[in-house]
Amino acid sequence: MEKDIGKIQKNENTEIVVRIDDFNDKIGVTIREFTTSDRYTGFTKSGTRIPAEKFLEFRELINKIDLNDLK
Repeated sequence: MEKDIGKIQKNENTEIVVRIDDFNDKIGVTIREFTTSDRYTGFTKSGTRIPAEKFLEFRELINKIDLNDLK
């Protein structure tokens, strides 16, 4: 099972892809870089996977970010 949630353009050749997937029979959220170039097109090794049982904890951490700190 793979369900793309969305993409964010990182630079001219790279997007950050967020998707729900099933790896080794365990559902989770994967955040990976997808690159397009003359040499290689596909997912890179850069990224992480959040297991489904840890997703609420991850979301709470993200929600703690103060947008003023990103200015």
